[in-house]
Amino acid sequence: MTFTTRKSVSLSVILWKNRRLALLWLALASVSSRTCQIAQALQMPLSGLVIAPSTELAMYAITIDHRQTGSQLDLLVQMFRLRRRVFRERLDWTVSVSGDLEIDIYDALAPTYVLVVSNEQDVLGCVRLLPTTGPTMLADTFPILLGDKEAPKSELVLESSRFCVDTGRATELGPHGFNRATFVLFAAMLETMRSKGASAIVTVTDVRMERILRRAGWPLARLTEPRKLGQTNALAGYLNDSDQALEAMYRQAGIEGPVVRKQPEDRKAA
Repeated sequence: MTFTTRKSVSLSVILWKNRRLALLWLALASVSSRTCQIAQALQMPLSGLVIAPSTELAMYAITIDHRQTGSQLDLLVQMFRLRRRVFRERLDWTVSVSGDLEIDIYDALAPTYVLVVSNEQDVLGCVRLLPTTGPTMLADTFPILLGDKEAPKSELVLESSRFCVDTGRATELGPHGFNRATFVLFAAMLETMRSKGASAIVTVTDVRMERILRRAGWPLARLTEPRKLGQTNALAGYLNDSDQALEAMYRQAGIEGPVVRKQPEDRKAA
């Protein structure tokens, strides 16, 4: 499946024009290289460090923004690798990749990443949140999904993108046969939305994910009818804040309360 975007921008051009993304990419590449060296020193295949399955994992969620980038590089590397495996290798989307990382221009806009993490510090799932007051995928990459409507630009609305779960690591199933990490990630999205003072998330998705959201208890409010993009029936819509939806996520994840754990901010150099 291929999502055809309005603009095709090479990673080298993106890095040249945006210093923040260039610095992030270099830091991630450094961590990725160190992981390869560790694997070689231990005489272990790299895949053993990346996708070794584990069952019945305890899991929780964290958020990472630009203030925690330096202290959370290892988790960010895992996240960008997971995104490549899902969006380039499994779904065959047209996305920007560098080595084993998937990273695009929207990663340069100071997003908040929401990660589901195991107690062993393995990334089990992730999603990217951006304010709609700046550039967004819906407004700037997929405006065709807006129909005759305007893209939201409000402090009360966030945009989510790059939602994915590592089904090789997170094998525990919840109700309806959905991965338990999916419910934890949905709950974390709701909690993060509230912590940022927003009341809705707008997203570009497909009809399959729309069905999953509806069955999970967090229905998508469509902006327009689905439209064929490549092999995908894509659409855009709102996920609204809801006590009922959050309780449904907790129940289906098998937990009683908040899933997001607070992370320390990076200390500024003296």
